[in-house]
Amino acid sequence: MSVINVILSGGVGSRLWPLSRKSRPKQYLPIFDGKTLFQKTALRNSAFCDSVLVVGNIDNYQLSRKDLQEAGIQSYQEIIEACPRNTAAAIAFAAFACNPEDVLFVTPSDHLIESEKSYKKSVERAIALAKDGFIVTFGLKPSKPETGFGYIEADGEEVKSFREKPDLVTAEEFIQKGNFYWNSGMFCFQAGVFLQELKKLEPSVYETSYTTYQKAEEGKLNEELSMKIPSISVDYAVMEKTDKIKVVPSAFDWSDMGSFEAIYEYNQAQGYTIDSNGNMVIGSELHTEFVGMSNSILICTADAILVLNKEKAQDVKKVYERLEKEKPGLVD
Repeated sequence: MSVINVILSGGVGSRLWPLSRKSRPKQYLPIFDGKTLFQKTALRNSAFCDSVLVVGNIDNYQLSRKDLQEAGIQSYQEIIEACPRNTAAAIAFAAFACNPEDVLFVTPSDHLIESEKSYKKSVERAIALAKDGFIVTFGLKPSKPETGFGYIEADGEEVKSFREKPDLVTAEEFIQKGNFYWNSGMFCFQAGVFLQELKKLEPSVYETSYTTYQKAEEGKLNEELSMKIPSISVDYAVMEKTDKIKVVPSAFDWSDMGSFEAIYEYNQAQGYTIDSNGNMVIGSELHTEFVGMSNSILICTADAILVLNKEKAQDVKKVYERLEKEKPGLVD
């Protein structure tokens, strides 16, 4: 039995445009102490795992290879998706590539995690539960009523319910109740247990993913076969339906770095320059003045400038989606 860190690296980071582009998504930006989030993920989990398996896509797998090499990780497996089919299929591909008894520690590639001792404790508990045949998710103790995350209602390690991204009032109620956790998007289970549950709960995802995996050539999946796979998240496909679910309530510092508000908070903690009204400039050394504005961020790249109030950071995705249609060159 091996413990394998399955790194999911298919996202584009649309809420971090214009820093994040299709050709260089957020997980490959070297803006975190000189390292990328992808590198920090692989290095952080090497303490618990025997090997690395990267599930990426045709657009970014070479970036993953470069990051691993620069991080000193020479030995790894990779599965290259021809097109995005969401996390249920991505994890199924990884499970097909492993022995049934192997424990898969599934992590996104774009999370920033601190609190080493607390993290170690949570991961070791999850691995122990996985070895006992459970499908494990991690629940993060919320630090604020965040509306951008899903929540897990729990009683100890028992999952009572999964909740969609709430409005602010509902999120505040979750915080007050004290037994709601952010859904971290990290999982741990034996490969065979996951595949059994996927086959039982979403047989079409299982069958089409298996067919696609069997026809892969040198780790690269066939696009025509891939398009037949239903696009569904692992939460909907398995986590919310299985009776084998457990949650590890966790207290380590965590961020999905999914918005400029998260980048702002990270930079602020690092001593980054902020003016007296809470305004920040990213990507430019030019002297910048903000007049009549507070808690705003100016992001500058070679071909685009974005100005936003940090409380509206989730809305950047709408800009990305509009530009994808109107000016696709600006998101590539």
